[in-house]
This record gives sequence, C-alpha cells and structure tokens, in this order.
Amino acid sequence: MKKILFLIHDLGQGGAEKVLVNLVNNMDHTKFDITVMTLFDHGENRQFLGDKIHYKTWCKKMIPGNSHIMKLLSPQQLHKLIIKDHYDIEVSYLEGPCARIISGCTDESVKLVSWIHIEQHTTKRAIASFRNQKEAVACYKQFNRIICVSQTVKEDFLRVLKIPVPHEVLYNTNESDKIVHFSQEDVDQRIMNSDEINLVGVGKLLKSKGFDRVMWIVKQLKKQGYLVHFYVLGEGPERNNLQDYIKKNGLEHNVTLLGYQLNPYKYMAKCDLFICASFAEGFSTATTEALIVGTPVCTVKVSGMKEMLGENNEYGLVVENNDEALYQGIKRFFEEPGLLEYYTKQAEIRGKEFSTEKTVRKVEKMLISI
Repeated sequence: MKKILFLIHDLGQGGAEKVLVNLVNNMDHTKFDITVMTLFDHGENRQFLGDKIHYKTWCKKMIPGNSHIMKLLSPQQLHKLIIKDHYDIEVSYLEGPCARIISGCTDESVKLVSWIHIEQHTTKRAIASFRNQKEAVACYKQFNRIICVSQTVKEDFLRVLKIPVPHEVLYNTNESDKIVHFSQEDVDQRIMNSDEINLVGVGKLLKSKGFDRVMWIVKQLKKQGYLVHFYVLGEGPERNNLQDYIKKNGLEHNVTLLGYQLNPYKYMAKCDLFICASFAEGFSTATTEALIVGTPVCTVKVSGMKEMLGENNEYGLVVENNDEALYQGIKRFFEEPGLLEYYTKQAEIRGKEFSTEKTVRKVEKMLISI
C-alpha cells in the first residue's frame, strides 16, 4: 500500500479544495493510505473528508502574510518543520507555498508531485511565493511529475517556467452521481420565478470571478424589458460591494446572493443558464458541475473552457473575455428560439464525460507509475 500525503493551503470554498476532497474520498483505499494536510485549519470542505482519510494541519489559525514569512526559511527547513512523517509520495496540491514546502524533501526515495490549477500568465506571478526565479525553478525541478488541470494550464506553465520535468494533464474529480442526486432536491418556489430566465453563477465572491459584470448585463437586459434573474451561490469578501451595486442600480428583484450552500446543485439544476464571468480559471469546477446537472453554459474564454465545451462551441457558448462579448452571448439565449433547449441537450451529453470513475482511475494510474 502506498502512503500518500496531499498538502494544501486550507480546505475553504475554492474549487481546488473541493475537488481534492472528491479525489481522495473516491480513491482505492486498499491501495493507498491517504493523508490530507492543510497549512491552516480552515474551511467548509474539511467536513466532507471521508472516514478513511487521515487529516492533519500545521496551524490552527491563519497567519497574515504567511507566504512572505515562509520565505525566511529554506524549502528544506520548511519541510523539516511542517512534514513530520514519512510518505511514499508527497503531493503539493496547490501552487505557491505548498510547492515550495514539498520541494524541500531531501529523502530521494520519496516521489514528489506538483499540481497546477490555474494559468500563471507571467513569471512574476509564478514565482510570487518563492524568493526569486532561480529558487522557483530549482524547487520545481525537484518534482517527479507536474500535473496540470487542463491543456491550456500545461502550455502556460511550460511557457512561463520551462521546467524540465514530465508534465501531464489530469482533469478534476467531481462526484457526478452525488451531484445528480442532490440536484433533484426541491427549491423553495418563493426563491425562483418560473416566468423569468434564471441565470446562475457559482464561486467565492472575489473580484476575479466577475459577478459584477453579470449584474451589469442583467441591468441592460432589464432595461430592454426582459424578465431575468441572476442567482449567485457563494460567499466572500466582495459581498458588501455586490450588495451596494444591487441597491444602487435597483436590482433587488433581479439579483439574489444566496450565499454558501451545502447543496448548490439543486439551484444550478433549476436555473436556465450557467454563467462564468471569471477573469481567470484553471479548469472550472462549477462549470463542470453545471454540465453534469444538465444546465447550459455561457462563459467567457478562460483556461479549460474550449477543452470542456469544444473548439466550435459544441457543448456550450464560449465568448471573448470582455463585458460586451459576454453581454451579447447571454442576450442570444433570450433572443434566439431553441438555443437554450439545444445547449441543455448538449450539456447533458458532455456532462457524462466527467464521471468520478474516469478521473480518479487516471490519477491512481499516475501515482502508481511514478
């Protein structure tokens, strides 16, 4: 049995945190003895870890500016300080501090894996958690395998840092059967109006998610007399700003912030159109979930969307990443007869490709091969 450590910053609301829990819960526990370790004991997703998963944490509370403080120590010193036990494989499941820590393992018998979830775009961003570029390259060279969540993330990472280590694309794990099951739960009819076209967005309330862009679009559609409502599932630091925008623009009856939901799928399934307005993504977990529950997708062009939805928009509508293009894309679903119905059928077809079984087995095969 292989003893494996997955290290992640925390188990908060983010997509990487969610898919890590999905992955470890569904791995073959007769072959893998799995420990999930967080740097900070925080996050809603911890409660979903299965009974067979060992859980550890380094600090009970978040340390402000922790990535800068960690730079005072070398990767080797950090590894010795944080990783106390011996594992056959150590996995950094997020870029940044986790990769720096795992790269400090000095035991040559231990295999090291680094997971890259988002496009870095610039060298400056890719090395932000390291002392400098030289250290970042030296650290990533210590890994036996670099895993990217999409082809575009892989191409970006290779371009930015050019690390001479085998790179592989493995898609995120979603618990597809559970998602479908939970999507069938009822939603309070006082929340959703069947006379409107209901849009839905899912994610932490951050500027990078672009929820305010969709609110601007809702405002334009409302002016033109369309019955439209935008539901946002998630919590985060932008809540007050979004609430202020809703109030100032008279959108109280057109936008609802539903907050963090243990079961977001029942809302996603009842909405007519899923919207991704993010400025950056890796391989969007929420978009994959929308396909699994059969909700059509309109998204801006970010990493992974063409892989997910097809180069020619076979399974969903991908538009350029600007406000006007997204507005025109969403507006098509209000104006073109049959477009919603067509992409609903296509979402159902594509959603079947992201089964739990397929994604987990590929990860297990990779871990055994190294």
